[in-house]
Amino acid sequence: MSVVDLAVASGAGRGYRVLATAVPAPTPLPAFNNSQMDGFAVRAADAGTTLRVVAPIPAGLVPPPLEPGTAAPIMTGARIPDGADAVFPVESTPAGAFPAALDADVVPVPDDLAAGTFVRVAGSDLRAGAAIARAGQPVTPAVLGALAGAGVATVDVVRRPRVIVVSTGSELLDDGGVGTAGDLRDGAAIGDANGVALSAAFAEVGVETRRVRVPDDAERFVDALDQAVGEWADVVLTTGGISAGAYEVVRQALEPRGLQVTPVAMQPGGPQALGSVVIAGRPVPVVAFPGNPVSALVSFEVFLRPVLARAAGLPGARPSDDLPSADTATSPAGKHQVRRGTIVDGRVQFVGGPSSHLLWHYAEATHLVHVPVGTSQVDPGDVLTVWSIR
Repeated sequence: MSVVDLAVASGAGRGYRVLATAVPAPTPLPAFNNSQMDGFAVRAADAGTTLRVVAPIPAGLVPPPLEPGTAAPIMTGARIPDGADAVFPVESTPAGAFPAALDADVVPVPDDLAAGTFVRVAGSDLRAGAAIARAGQPVTPAVLGALAGAGVATVDVVRRPRVIVVSTGSELLDDGGVGTAGDLRDGAAIGDANGVALSAAFAEVGVETRRVRVPDDAERFVDALDQAVGEWADVVLTTGGISAGAYEVVRQALEPRGLQVTPVAMQPGGPQALGSVVIAGRPVPVVAFPGNPVSALVSFEVFLRPVLARAAGLPGARPSDDLPSADTATSPAGKHQVRRGTIVDGRVQFVGGPSSHLLWHYAEATHLVHVPVGTSQVDPGDVLTVWSIR
């Protein structure tokens, strides 16, 4: 659990926090009877009469009691004076608007004015002592606003999960994984798309991350993990290094320590691994995704995002629908294929092919399109389940 200052939380940008404890209202909301309109505060019993106009009541002041036979010009949000029980809008007066209405000596009160008209009653939103927000509730903009409106300065929140995002491969650029076009075009290096993309995906569901890039060397890989994990990380996510190649560093370093490599019948994202591994002297859950960027992102959506979203108080599932295909496509019958697509006129259009390196096509897509196991051919009109990823 950690304490968050509301002023800091409101400017912290995207990323959900969840309240660790309920927050009772120290005052009713609103805290006092106030005007819903720019108008005149009066006694409803004076309806149909003409009253003397007294000093106006701006917002932010505690007004004197309303004298009998008078009407007080009042602004929206200003406190209703003792003795008044109704407000009628300035638009219904002969002057029709402020500041002209302030020059009048008297003002007629509408015949049909009833007690409580245009008065926001203290506690009508929330009574004092009631919970502004519940334990486990996401700290949304509306919750922050309600807390600030009640004068709450700090709240207890659940600590965000902490994940080390490990990108493997000696081909990754040395400077944090981001380089110039020349670096990529003229050499054999590639940028760390996985580390950047997955860190952003984690941030969307309120998870803190630290990025680590490690080469294809098992000893250096383990040393880097020990240093990065320390006492900070709750989970380690690796990308790459779990297939059947000669330089599968994650598999070589962690499979002897308990990592279970268990391929799944999914395309992309077939190679997968999971296990509890001793890192920095303590057992740490390790999730290992394939190295191709689309495989990594699809794996995150299918396996990790639902769990993390629920932990953050968000819906675990992406918004989904069952829609007809506009295109023809093939799929390996023994695998669950996850394609990228968009929705046009209520039909699914595929974006790019099924290959796991087509990251730009993934970025252009608005939906993940699920082709179930047992389907080898998709024809126009076939109904497919889609998840919205925008």
